[in-house]
Amino acid sequence: MTLIKRVGKALAVIVVVLAVSGFAGHQYVNHVENQRPIVTLAKHSDKVLFFYRDDCPDCQAIFHQIYWHNAISHNIVLINMNQPQNRHYIQKYQLTSVPTLIHGKQRYTGSNQQRIKQIVGD
Repeated sequence: MTLIKRVGKALAVIVVVLAVSGFAGHQYVNHVENQRPIVTLAKHSDKVLFFYRDDCPDCQAIFHQIYWHNAISHNIVLINMNQPQNRHYIQKYQLTSVPTLIHGKQRYTGSNQQRIKQIVGD
């Protein structure tokens, strides 16, 4: 077998492995997004609070960015507002829509990538 054929086969295998890994990772993040755990917040947390709904198109558009940032920095609390027991945060944080990020006195509602990076510290 020539070197070119070996390199070609090796590249093909790498591409397939990366594609499958990417798909599996995407599916996992979608699974996390659709979970509806009950969230209890610490009183003096320095984490970013990310309020979202798993059926919200704007939330879905930014969820992967938020999730992967949190996978690295561990500074975001994901709060799915479709969980009825999380809805008391609507009054506590005066939420009017999702997605909303709150970090200390900073607050942003929307899906602008640059504003999200400012809030989460990217």
